[in-house]
Amino acid sequence: MYKYNGRVIHQSHDDDGIVEVVENDQVRSLHFGSIPRQSSMSLLYPDKLELDYVRAMTLAYLFKPLTDDEMLIIGLGGGSLAKHVLQQCPDCRLTIIEQRQSVVTIAHQFFALPTDPRLTVIIDDAGRYLRLNAHACNERFSVISIDAFDHEGMAASINNKAFLSACHKVLKHDGILVINLWGGTSNPVFQQVALWLGQIFNWRILFLPVPGKGNIIGFAFNTGVVNYSFKALAEYAEQLAQRLHIDYPFLFKRNKNAITPAP
Repeated sequence: MYKYNGRVIHQSHDDDGIVEVVENDQVRSLHFGSIPRQSSMSLLYPDKLELDYVRAMTLAYLFKPLTDDEMLIIGLGGGSLAKHVLQQCPDCRLTIIEQRQSVVTIAHQFFALPTDPRLTVIIDDAGRYLRLNAHACNERFSVISIDAFDHEGMAASINNKAFLSACHKVLKHDGILVINLWGGTSNPVFQQVALWLGQIFNWRILFLPVPGKGNIIGFAFNTGVVNYSFKALAEYAEQLAQRLHIDYPFLFKRNKNAITPAP
């Protein structure tokens, strides 16, 4: 069966809908019953970050280098970011909150997510989990990465101020929250989330539109962000690109006004 311009190699259903794995031109992608790709992996280079927006999310390393700290990922997808963190930071500990067990199973089976003692996967609704555990996890994580979408858009349980406030609570004093947003700056969802982040993080926030895509990556800082110039950020990104083998410079060269404050 062919769908989304590729060959469907897996299709299943759970309580949250359809899950599909599609291959096209040596790239395997995860879909939730709609055209947008939730995750992609090159079959020739499975360790490479395939999607531009995922590479953009790792720019958090410019501000918070990977060390032996603990990172929280909300929304697993195919596990591209999780694999990258495990590969690049041998001493990191990684917790993932994913609502759908079927997605976790598929990430292991089709997208080479490893079983690793540094990796803990929690099957739960992220909004519910943080609401119940924010106190116990107080100032636990150095980085929180949020990329949680369903077939309709951003998952409802994380699209609210209470959830983002809980994320702020479980971040370390110098932690960073990174979030993938969709639809451009005129999208009401982006505008509302940007407002909430600004209020919660005292306007210590930056937004990076991904060139040629609908994604905007938001960065929120628990303490004051260093006032890097655009030139300095671009230079640091080039250095980081050489170390991690990620094409960061394209984010800057193709959009010289890419990093902007919140509206």
